[in-house]
Amino acid sequence: MTQSTSNAQLMARRRAAVARGVGQGHEIFIDRAANAEVWDVEGKRYIDFAGGIAVLNTGHGHPQVIDAVRQQLGLYTHTCFQVLAYEPYVELAEKLNALAPGDFAKKTLLLSSGAEAVENAVKIARAYTRRSGVIAFSGGYHGRTMMTLGLTGKVLPYKTGFGPFPGEIFHARFPNALHGISVDEAMASIEQIFKNDIEPERVAAFIVEPVQGEGGFYVAPVEFIRRLRALADQHGILLIADEVQTGAGRTGTWFASEQWGVAPDLITTAKSLAGGFPISGVVGRAEVMDAPAPGGLGGTYAGSPIACAAALAVLKVFEQEQLLARSQAMGERIRQRLKAMARELPVIGDVRGLGAMVAFELFFTSQGQADLKAPHAELTRHVLALAARRGLILLSCGSYGNVVRILVPLTASDALVDEGLDILQACLREASLA
Repeated sequence: MTQSTSNAQLMARRRAAVARGVGQGHEIFIDRAANAEVWDVEGKRYIDFAGGIAVLNTGHGHPQVIDAVRQQLGLYTHTCFQVLAYEPYVELAEKLNALAPGDFAKKTLLLSSGAEAVENAVKIARAYTRRSGVIAFSGGYHGRTMMTLGLTGKVLPYKTGFGPFPGEIFHARFPNALHGISVDEAMASIEQIFKNDIEPERVAAFIVEPVQGEGGFYVAPVEFIRRLRALADQHGILLIADEVQTGAGRTGTWFASEQWGVAPDLITTAKSLAGGFPISGVVGRAEVMDAPAPGGLGGTYAGSPIACAAALAVLKVFEQEQLLARSQAMGERIRQRLKAMARELPVIGDVRGLGAMVAFELFFTSQGQADLKAPHAELTRHVLALAARRGLILLSCGSYGNVVRILVPLTASDALVDEGLDILQACLREASLA
């Protein structure tokens, strides 16, 4: 069979063979990658500020991760843990239990995808509390399955045409100072749900992202989380931290919820946990995790031995290369550079983030300042397209499509990060003058 050699040829084949609903941010096909750089099938080099959507905190093809996978491939690739168990699953569970915040005994369930982890967290919460209701938050993103779409607080493009969604899911407001939603207003919206929709005695869990991912990289205020924890305790409701995107060191601690000062009952984790290999997990209070009966949890590929080996290697890399400290330093470097750009370019209305999970938001301008009531999605798309042409891969997000997020691998050098930011600055200048 003749192999396609250009991005255009491969895009033609893709359109003919792949379902239309599978989106693609850039019409680029990768040929090879190393750390934070990729090369397409035409030989063009790109700096990767997307990281596979927060999956490659340890970079593309980290040698220790690849070596661990090769060793595991030589032993066995699959047994189904519920049929024949294997030590890497248990070892990874032990390590995640030790890393999770909270001064209480913990247990872990390993799965395959972030949505699967969230689904199972809801199952576990319902089994433990014997309640059915779940309260999520506006702008939150929790996955593409029917339950997780129901939890997701953003319609386009994820929920359009797929309803109805499971019942007993309610959405409160997420605090967002930039867009005029205070912590008091967010908490009041929960009380309104208790008054209008479901009594607290029937709510199993709150589920919240420490930093909203697809919703725009808005950081949950610590005051809000502590008040949410207190409200949960008052009514016997569990608190689930969805750390699918924030986990695995992206925010400067292994779990972002370590920075709350209060512990969630359950944590979902996935994405960068295994450095590019598919694995996810639910980590939580032992008595909560043990609520489902034997046979109630699991999955054929759940906790794949290949992915477990990769995840254990990722944990070693984080320790050896001090990537948690690197995340904090890199995030500060990126934020300071973006703030300098914002002083020059008023289209940048906000720069924010936690650790190396960083974003900035673009707006139309009025009288030389960003108009925070006028998000500029078209400009955002233009910046991303310009950046790709100049060799920088970026992603957008946010309810209005006007947020640019940066998820560069933590293993990238300062020189490479600065090169990427130089390209970004040039693109912002060009786009804002167009």
